[in-house]
Amino acid sequence: MSRGAVAAGHPATAEAGVWALHQGGNAIDAAIAGVLASMAAESPLTGLGAGGYMLVHEPGREAVVLDFFVAAPGLGAAEHTAELIPVDIDFGGTTQVFNIGAASCAVPGTAAGLTEAARRFGSIPMAELVRPAIRLAREGVPLNRQQAFLTDILAPVLTFEPAGAAIYAPGGRALREGDRFVFAELADALELLGAEGAAPFYRGEVADRVGEWVEERGGALSGKDLAAYRPIARAPVRISFKGREILTNPPPSSGGLLIGFALALLERLGRTDLAAVVAAMEEAQAARTEEFLAGLQDEGFVARFLDESRLAAAERRCRSAIRPAAPGQHPGDALGSTTHLTAVDADGRCASVTCSNGTGSGLLVPGTGVHVNNMLGEQDLNPFGFNLTRPGQRMPSMMSPTVVLRDGELEAGLGSAGSNRIRSAILQAILRTVSEGMSAPEAVSAPRAHLEDGVVHAEPGLGEDQLRSVSERGYEVVRWRSPNLFFGGVNAVVRDPEDGRLQGGGDPRRGGAVAVT
Repeated sequence: MSRGAVAAGHPATAEAGVWALHQGGNAIDAAIAGVLASMAAESPLTGLGAGGYMLVHEPGREAVVLDFFVAAPGLGAAEHTAELIPVDIDFGGTTQVFNIGAASCAVPGTAAGLTEAARRFGSIPMAELVRPAIRLAREGVPLNRQQAFLTDILAPVLTFEPAGAAIYAPGGRALREGDRFVFAELADALELLGAEGAAPFYRGEVADRVGEWVEERGGALSGKDLAAYRPIARAPVRISFKGREILTNPPPSSGGLLIGFALALLERLGRTDLAAVVAAMEEAQAARTEEFLAGLQDEGFVARFLDESRLAAAERRCRSAIRPAAPGQHPGDALGSTTHLTAVDADGRCASVTCSNGTGSGLLVPGTGVHVNNMLGEQDLNPFGFNLTRPGQRMPSMMSPTVVLRDGELEAGLGSAGSNRIRSAILQAILRTVSEGMSAPEAVSAPRAHLEDGVVHAEPGLGEDQLRSVSERGYEVVRWRSPNLFFGGVNAVVRDPEDGRLQGGGDPRRGGAVAVT
């Protein structure tokens, strides 16, 4: 029987997680080591300037979501003069504007979150867990096809300031596939994290440099914001579906609750065909109003949102083919610079962790190894306007680390990258695993659909009858010519509750990989 499995966004990330299992660590140790390694192997997507969530399931204990996502800055007294800087990102056939610069920087949480996860759940000292990541950052990681693509399209962000250009375009030439990405300052920062924990990044030398760098450029992020930051442990949202219990990310994040709403609606409908799934997607999207985002800050909001009357009304609309008014329709970012890792050990522990740097702010602070996130400029996190989140508050997110339990035993851990497509990708992966009985690789690779602005985007491989049934409900269907990272990046580990066998699925759309020991 396997001692553990890790599914992640890059082979080096997954291998670092399995290394921790070989050292006698548990699933949480594996997740921490993998996330740290991803900062070098998947550097355009994550890092010490990012934020995220880790859902931890341990047999016989209550599951916990450790929230270390970004917070809105502004606790300092300085005047904030910077404005968001739009940059055009060319995806090859389509161009989209992203907002970067000092005005886009929110309070990062990754260093604090990983340190707290190690303290609460880990069994290996952080000084050991950082070792694979330090080696990767100092010796370099050859860019694979997916990372080369990301580095290329995000070049306007990654080379926005000289410190970024020095590592992503050394000597004035942008890194290409096969080139080795070296980030020595990240290696130094990880050594500091291993030796002293998160303190220097929030109340010490690194925090001072980061705060001063952003403030000098007119941004709101300051040392006071960093000093006030803390990870928060939360109880997950719980949804019953097909005899399973689905645990996912709670408010103030929005994605998990919307996934839960769609699953609860499909349970009522007793259907999981594409037309029903699209109808559930639209109901969930239409519910994402300004009142919804405001309600995420209220303690009793989950119960109110999943109220019987709301679900019954949504069910009636789905059954009568009446499409809801959709005040919540907003375009998501086309990329979704996020990465997900799932680690499971032989005892049935699971750590499902999603991290994101947005597209990055372009501010890579010299001497710190920190590329600060651009979450204040991410449209999908600010659908009704920028700078509406109060200083110190967590920003809402679609990121939704999730686990599936059957009779209290772990059946699957999963999550996804993909901005606004996170919830549709996770929803469909759950359906493929639970309703259709697919293996982990099959469930992750199976063609997906996504509803965006009233249009159903469909990957090749979805049946003609299914697509016709969607069209007959009045949706425009856009058929993609090949699978694409637009549809998310699900990385999942499935566990047989009967015998504990593990099987991983890494999403080929984003270079996903699986390592098993």
